[in-house]
Amino acid sequence: MTFNESFNQISPSEFFYRNRDLAGFSNPTRSIYTSVRELVENSLDACDQNRILPNIYVTIQPTQQQKSDPKHYILTVDDNGPGIDHNHIPLAFGTVLYGSKFGLNQARGMFGLGATMAILYGQITTNKPVRVNSSIDGSNRHEYEILLDIQKNKPIIIKHSITSTKKKGLSISICLEGDYSKAGSKIRDYIYQTSLITPYASIKFHDPKGNKYNYERITKFIPSSPTIIKPHPYGIDVETLRRMISDTSYKISNVDNLMIARIKNELKMRGDVHNNYVVMKQTIKKRWPYLSSQTKTILSILLCLKLNFNQLVKIKIESIDIARNTLTYWNYEKSKSFVTQLNISSFYYKHLANEFKGDTLETFLTKQFQRVGRHTAEKFTEFAHFRPGKRIMLMTNQELVHLSDSLQKFSEFLSPDPSCLAPLGENLLEKGIAKFFNPDFVSVVQRKASAYSGFPFIVEMGVAYGGSIVNGIKLYRFANRIPLLYDESSDVVFKVINDIDWNRYKIKNESPLVIISHICSTRIPYKTVGKENVADRNEIERELKLALQFLSRKLSSYMSKKGKAAMEKKRVNLYFTYMPLIARFCTELSEKLKEPNYKKIFNELK
Repeated sequence: MTFNESFNQISPSEFFYRNRDLAGFSNPTRSIYTSVRELVENSLDACDQNRILPNIYVTIQPTQQQKSDPKHYILTVDDNGPGIDHNHIPLAFGTVLYGSKFGLNQARGMFGLGATMAILYGQITTNKPVRVNSSIDGSNRHEYEILLDIQKNKPIIIKHSITSTKKKGLSISICLEGDYSKAGSKIRDYIYQTSLITPYASIKFHDPKGNKYNYERITKFIPSSPTIIKPHPYGIDVETLRRMISDTSYKISNVDNLMIARIKNELKMRGDVHNNYVVMKQTIKKRWPYLSSQTKTILSILLCLKLNFNQLVKIKIESIDIARNTLTYWNYEKSKSFVTQLNISSFYYKHLANEFKGDTLETFLTKQFQRVGRHTAEKFTEFAHFRPGKRIMLMTNQELVHLSDSLQKFSEFLSPDPSCLAPLGENLLEKGIAKFFNPDFVSVVQRKASAYSGFPFIVEMGVAYGGSIVNGIKLYRFANRIPLLYDESSDVVFKVINDIDWNRYKIKNESPLVIISHICSTRIPYKTVGKENVADRNEIERELKLALQFLSRKLSSYMSKKGKAAMEKKRVNLYFTYMPLIARFCTELSEKLKEPNYKKIFNELK
């Protein structure tokens, strides 16, 4: 008996529909918390990128108040950001893995996935569309109701209307199944900690029980926005290298009737001559020296595929690989890709080879990578045993693998450019800690930029002691200004804290101590798509350890001074207790009537 195995392809929406646990939507408790987080982070990112002081308003209201959890809630997040152009709204909120978070710069969101996953979760648990209101000019507001076509990963627009408004920004409402009775504490902690790490934001939260939590901004200073940078050589693998080469290759314009008319004019063709392939080939060969470069490219493709102009508009060239001498194109009529061998003996092959062989390796390195100058590129090509003039498009698979390996091993590349990062800064972090914890002692440090796997990162850390802090060491973890509330024990920061010998710094487990860690990077190495714990990369672990040791020494110094002050106070108290007795005893021994003025000594001790 034989078994015929069938193969199918599913869309990204279908994949995350089946595996929503990966993105933090495992149950009603976790899902309502994750939905709040994703929508708030999108709003904060939008405001940060446009240098707008954020005003975020979060509400969670049950659809049936008397029903017990888990039940349906309407989650609404409203902001004063730049809004989204109405042409992008259906794709932005109705397509999984569609967004603006794929550039190489620091952002809270990473995958273009979170908000859409919250919408997807709401749809599959309540079958209700998401409601999106957006205004980019403060006059017209576009209102959408959207569902996701999960199988096709496409938006379904239920409703679209335009109304007048006086407010810019974006508002998103999702009806979803949640368990607020269990998730409420985490959501409140998230709002609280987000206000701590974003002290320039005003955040208001109204919960299902009618409670209102208002966190006003404590500063109007917004940290500098990160810039988008080129990749660093250390962060490149073979697949990334292929994509970069493909992105830099010669782009073929779409052939339309206007372009065909111009080509015919250059060929000085009349009548239906172009329908006869043999005659047309002779005409092209005769006029070849007088044709423009773009016309030569289009005609070379036409001759290679033995097409006429009417057939040419029905295909799209996908790639031309000179190293393998192949041309790949898409046929619209047959909805299929085809691969054709190039004729290397043809008169037009030399033109195609020149157009599609790409930049030299030296030029490619200096143009496509950050902080690689011509001198560094020359030293690298010598190290990797490549000719500087080697054409990048002519490299074989083996050569690309060797190039990728050599990029990782070359030790003279400069460290990654940290301009793509936007740390909070020591001043703002200290203000936030002082405001939220009211400690007796606070100290913060921002480490210099470092890198792991070619991705730059900066570690910021603060400690607060005493004051209004309750006993026990408490850890607050942040990554790209995102509070991390789950899976603390598997986070790299937790590991670093446990490795510290606190007795050495005069700290006990019951000490009133708060530790705040913040890692900002273009690529936070989260262990899961749910973004709750950071992997223990050696470079990140080292920076965290150095920052914590530095702050621990400062705290130890404070504790030593505090201990000395306590001992001095204890000594003075002893004087205050026994000095009157000594004075009375001395008076009796000396048979004097008046006791010595020991209060004068007390004043001097004070």
